[in-house]
Amino acid sequence: MDAPLSPVSRSRIDAFVRRHFGVLGSVRLHRLAVGLDLLRAPANVFLSPLLVICRLLAWVLGKLGLRKAARWLGTRRLLLRTTVAARIEADILRDLLDIPLPEHAGGPSREALKQAILSAPHLRISIGQRATPAAAEAMADRILRALAEYSGTRSAIAEFTTALVMLAVGALVFHSLTPGAISMAPGLAEQVARNSAIADFPLGAWAGGMWYGLFPSGPSRRLVTLTVIALMLAGTVVTTFAGLIADPIQSALGMHQRRLTRLIDTIEAEIAELPERPFVAREHFLARVFDLWDAAMSLLKVFRG
Repeated sequence: MDAPLSPVSRSRIDAFVRRHFGVLGSVRLHRLAVGLDLLRAPANVFLSPLLVICRLLAWVLGKLGLRKAARWLGTRRLLLRTTVAARIEADILRDLLDIPLPEHAGGPSREALKQAILSAPHLRISIGQRATPAAAEAMADRILRALAEYSGTRSAIAEFTTALVMLAVGALVFHSLTPGAISMAPGLAEQVARNSAIADFPLGAWAGGMWYGLFPSGPSRRLVTLTVIALMLAGTVVTTFAGLIADPIQSALGMHQRRLTRLIDTIEAEIAELPERPFVAREHFLARVFDLWDAAMSLLKVFRG
């Protein structure tokens, strides 16, 4: 049996986090987001709720005893693989797990990562002890799923960070809690409509400010709808680069370190044929809290109106 990975890999985690998730490391990493990730990352924002639904359904099926269906549903890869995620997966294999990988500008494909795992010299004994080549490939596939689950947490943390930014902007500008585009849109649309009405007032802007201060006019539904769309588009761009804020903070709080430790534990269990220790990204559920809060705030405004 191969030597355990944890002692060596864990000793490298702190240096890995400093190199890749510190301020400078995060800037280098997010340079890769300038490209197709500007489309992939926003798409993942809309796919993330579907992922959470699938995980919840998998949990229900598991409780009902339908383990095969639950496992199939729970292992679906719904998020698009970004260039940033590909680079992180490759860096983890190379720097933490000693898997030989050539340098690649945008990160190798998952098939290339799989072949690298299967041909790693220090995993030769473990792979050779598998009953069949198919069993060895299944092990590599499970390792890649754990890596994908880990890299997918970035999408959820990015959404969470964007929601916090919107919350802060709403508190400072509108003096209200706005955890998302839906709850922020009415206030922003009202401000736009008021400024536009004052500017077009026949007696001038000063008189318009006085008039609409006494007789305020609300925004049209069309303007509110367009504002929601504009805020959602702006939010997806912010989400793409939210890691520039989130990575250094998570590093300082030890969150990256703990998450990587859990990942190493999962991979070690696969290599050493220990009982499974699945890596589960709980962060997707955290991001959905803001979605529910946003919807609740919007419904409250409707009923108050």
